[in-house]
Amino acid sequence: MAKIKPFKAVRPTRDKVALVSSKSYETYPEDELNAKLAFNPFTFLHVVNPGYKYHKQDVTGEQRFKLVHNRYLEFKENEVFTEEETPSLYVYQKITNSHSFSGIIAATSTEDYHNDVIKIHERTLRKRELLFENYLKNTGFNAEPVLLTYPENTTVKSIIDKYKTQRAEYEFTSNDKDLHLLWVVKDQDDINALTNAFEQIDTLYIADGHHRTTSSCILAKNLAKENPNHNGTEDYNFFMSYLLSDDQLSIYEFNRFIKDLNGLSPDEFLMELDAYFRIENRGQELYKPKEKHHFSMYLKGEFYALYLRKSAYEFTDELSELDAEILFKTVLKPILGIDDIRNDSKIIYSQNKSDGLELKTKVDSGDFKVSFGMLPTSIDEIKTIVDKGLVMPPKTTYIEPKLRSALTIYEILK
Repeated sequence: MAKIKPFKAVRPTRDKVALVSSKSYETYPEDELNAKLAFNPFTFLHVVNPGYKYHKQDVTGEQRFKLVHNRYLEFKENEVFTEEETPSLYVYQKITNSHSFSGIIAATSTEDYHNDVIKIHERTLRKRELLFENYLKNTGFNAEPVLLTYPENTTVKSIIDKYKTQRAEYEFTSNDKDLHLLWVVKDQDDINALTNAFEQIDTLYIADGHHRTTSSCILAKNLAKENPNHNGTEDYNFFMSYLLSDDQLSIYEFNRFIKDLNGLSPDEFLMELDAYFRIENRGQELYKPKEKHHFSMYLKGEFYALYLRKSAYEFTDELSELDAEILFKTVLKPILGIDDIRNDSKIIYSQNKSDGLELKTKVDSGDFKVSFGMLPTSIDEIKTIVDKGLVMPPKTTYIEPKLRSALTIYEILK
């Protein structure tokens, strides 16, 4: 039984929402970030980059977190933000040039995470968990929802479709040409219908936002210990999520780029690969896999197709059948000497939403010796692995939609 809760969102006034909302801070190149800070006084980037006000870009740690909180208060005091009068849910639709996503923004339960109702598919780093927990404690809010997915539900869909026929509270196009629409669900019957519908859903899966989820749960546990009157209904027991049916997700693969061949020459490397793969040299032909257990590789100016020799590899569980895991067990670890694929500086990852030409250009630049591509992981593979209690390797999936910051804000601490 999944628990969702309406909340009084703090959100931009209707006339300023297009100026306030932003992509995640980390996604902006430095020149674009500086331009937005210089020419848009309403962008939420001023809140998360508070040192700009004092011409100091090197403010870090707890000092930065406290300044984030101060900038947030200024936005509220200056009426850039307003708070919802009654606890509400929110229908949010994002339309890109190729996809349309429609889901519900709600507060979701940290208890559901601990009870395995909300499930992970990717491991988190303890250092980042604690850093973001400290960030949440000092700032007191969630500005970007976690992306959770669930099996399609007719009740949820019907309510979303009903609101989409009405005039949206927000309707604007961002600079990346995506259209954003948001409806406020205040009607108590609709809120009850949605909360009851999610109570009938056994499992929610984290599609994006593992660190934010885990950090929210750590904070909730710590605050519960500090609160002698804790009863489980406090705002800190919840975190903001965007709930999207799994048939709407867009899933892309990550390419792998390796900086050296672990002391091997290209010919020696190919000979090592031969133990696990049938290898075809495709020359300058851009090869993209069309089946599971097939891989593309670019090495020394040429593309290769790699087909797994199943007689040389043992499938022991659902995780072992995942292409990212196969590549790690047959190539990255035994041949290239990469044991820690999360932290080893010899490997980088890049999401692949285009034609795969990046496999060639990054290697041709001289920064990398070899690159690998594979098929995207399906939602069914993700759910099967998660339901078995297994965890996928890092950078296995690049999942869309990517969500904007500050369309709605959930205050953890007031």
